[in-house]
Amino acid sequence: MRRIVFHIDVNSAYLSWTAVEQLKNGAETDIRTIPAIIGGNQESRHGVVLAKSLSAKKFGIRTGEPVVNALRKCGSLHMEPPDHALYHEYSSRLMEYLRSCTPDIEQVSVDECYMDFTGIAGQYASPVAGALEIKNEIYRKFGFTVNIGISTNKLLAKMASDFEKPDKVHTLFPEEIKAKMWPMPVWELYMAGHSSVETLQKLEIRTIGNLAQADPEILELHLKSHGRKLWEYANGIDNSEVITEKTEAKGIGNSTTLSKDVATEEEARKVLLGLAESVGARLREAEQKAGMLSVEIKYYNFETASHQRQLTKPTNSDTDIYHTAVQLFRELWTKVPIRLLGIRSSKLVKQDEPEQLTIFDLPVEHDRRKTDTGRGAKQKKLDKALDEIKKKYGKDAVRRGRFLEAREKDTDSL
Repeated sequence: MRRIVFHIDVNSAYLSWTAVEQLKNGAETDIRTIPAIIGGNQESRHGVVLAKSLSAKKFGIRTGEPVVNALRKCGSLHMEPPDHALYHEYSSRLMEYLRSCTPDIEQVSVDECYMDFTGIAGQYASPVAGALEIKNEIYRKFGFTVNIGISTNKLLAKMASDFEKPDKVHTLFPEEIKAKMWPMPVWELYMAGHSSVETLQKLEIRTIGNLAQADPEILELHLKSHGRKLWEYANGIDNSEVITEKTEAKGIGNSTTLSKDVATEEEARKVLLGLAESVGARLREAEQKAGMLSVEIKYYNFETASHQRQLTKPTNSDTDIYHTAVQLFRELWTKVPIRLLGIRSSKLVKQDEPEQLTIFDLPVEHDRRKTDTGRGAKQKKLDKALDEIKKKYGKDAVRRGRFLEAREKDTDSL
């Protein structure tokens, strides 16, 4: 039996959950049926559109655009302020129900998750039958709708769930890629950001099919490693696993919502360095090492993406974590402005657990690797010394020079 993965996505989650709660409390109008948005407030006209109804979409209102623009497009637009406590409550109920179906759930945001359906596929006549039953039960229990995409990997399942909405089940199996995905415009491919699409269009690549049949080496020349990744996605290639909550719970991570959107790699690297120091320090304090690292990005339009890598050796070194995070970031980032960055470690092992040596770790005289081993020991001592200083005098007692340079530049610009 081949692997079956579902991508389950709540239709206009914030607006749907608000509508369900209002109807429970006696509201006469279902805001899902009128031009309505979640975001900002009517008086200040500030903020961005976090969710919209289908009626609002017909006025050209887009998620992520300023509320003031949305109001210009539709003078009768109904607005509701965000209520994140409510969203968290509904999200928790949804995930609790889905985990009652199977524990193989990976929640990737408040309103979407992946389900590895393989283990329970025998309970249903077909994957589509299973998805329909789950979708309809969600509506019966909670009063809101979801889209479910079905395929053999996470990428294709996510692409399928973005087909016609709302309240739909779609398949996108490998044998359906040419008919269902290749005719789509290239900007609809997952992780094809605005900057990448501009570059692809200059190469006369306008559909996902054009991209799939392009030379990956030429794509790498113009878009670096992201070009290769987009080519793989256009061909339906994705080997990432559905990471369950149980695995994630064993990790240590940190993320930060940025005071202003980050638009350059240089800015992002400074943020990643600070996060790497935080994660490294917490790992050392817990006397743990990480065998896997992941980087999370939330863009200005609230779309999220993450990428992970199995490490050759478990580590709790700030430097190792930082360099791996930068590599992951470069593979993941679509050049779209960033609202949040995060680093998470998982597959933890005890700090003093014996390591499996490779032939490259054997001490060879005059070998450069021997020098690298010495540097690693020095780095461990340095990390330990910095941890002790920060514990005694505070986390800002010692700061890297690049942070000071950044602060001086900010001061000079005032």
